[in-house]
Amino acid sequence: MTNKFTSILLTIALLFAATGFSQKPTTKINLSLAKEVDHSIKLGLKWLYGQQEDNGSWQHYPAITALVLSSYLRAHPSITTKEPVIANGFGFLKSCIKPDGSIFLDDMPNYNTSICLVAFKDANDPEFKDIILNAEKYLMKLQIDESEDFTTDSLYYGGVGYGGDERPDLSNLQWAIEAMAIDDIREVEPEKKLSEEEKTRIENKKLFYGKALDFLAKCQNLQEVNPEAYAQNDGGFMYEPGSSKAGGANSYGSMTYAGLKSLIYAKVDKGDDRVKAAHNWISGNYSVETTPLMEDQGLFYYYQTMAKSLNAFGEETITDSDNNQHQWRDELAGHLLKIQSAEGFWVNENGRWWENNPVLVTAYSLLALEEIAGLPESTTIKKRKMIFKTE
Repeated sequence: MTNKFTSILLTIALLFAATGFSQKPTTKINLSLAKEVDHSIKLGLKWLYGQQEDNGSWQHYPAITALVLSSYLRAHPSITTKEPVIANGFGFLKSCIKPDGSIFLDDMPNYNTSICLVAFKDANDPEFKDIILNAEKYLMKLQIDESEDFTTDSLYYGGVGYGGDERPDLSNLQWAIEAMAIDDIREVEPEKKLSEEEKTRIENKKLFYGKALDFLAKCQNLQEVNPEAYAQNDGGFMYEPGSSKAGGANSYGSMTYAGLKSLIYAKVDKGDDRVKAAHNWISGNYSVETTPLMEDQGLFYYYQTMAKSLNAFGEETITDSDNNQHQWRDELAGHLLKIQSAEGFWVNENGRWWENNPVLVTAYSLLALEEIAGLPESTTIKKRKMIFKTE
């Protein structure tokens, strides 16, 4: 065995349950379940540790590497870029940075840049400041707007696609919005004095969100905001204007959670009709076993999007169409624990959208569990450490 697997010690500090991204108190999952989640996260991270390539990547792919890095960094604030496994992962990501600020290798520049940007922000490392700023500027340039002779009447205005000439879609846009917003959501210094550079950055983000809301409206089946002929009126979201992976212009689970999360991250008020309509669709189609209208297609993407969305929405209980109440954290955590392999990974037998890839799906699952548990406040959480010694 190489030294990588025989001598490197990885310090991992994991949480039980505390606060979410907003730093507002959340209802804690019960202690017994919290211990199970804690163990599950450790097991998953240990399995991922053994999958790292010699160049620091996971599967030689920027977005997958970034998702894995985020799953480590979100486990606890004491996990930092000082850990060799984390430092090597970011070393690979930095090797993928292009002169224009994008972060990718050969394909899907927006998808890769957005997910990598989230990981760089999760690192909370001042050395990454320029990487973050340049990646944000790149994503803003990708957004379809007046610079490409599109008007607000266009179906594609405000959207973002995979990059290049690819048509925009909600999945790519939700990654870009998350990349832009994630550090703002975690901001806990509302009175911090801002530099002129930071003020400009905030204003540019507001413009990005404003345009994104135009595209989100075209993807929502809500006639109040979407006057297009294809629009239904159930409040859910489709993949792109007039087209759904569930057929026709039908709303479905993954995109409705992506739409709800994007509205909240773009600072739309919880009482807004768009948010309420999306949440109503979710309540009427609640499921932790399958993706509503898609069954097992994209199931683990659905889980991590669901957890992020409901954590951002801030309600602990969902009442379904039969008036049954669901503690979503408990139910989603319980299901993920049930389907985790003994070795620590997850995998989807349905391989659509790469979900037969256990590294990708394990990262999705860990991110979902970390959302369920919440991010701890370093000032109040007693840090516990676990040393993983390779065999």
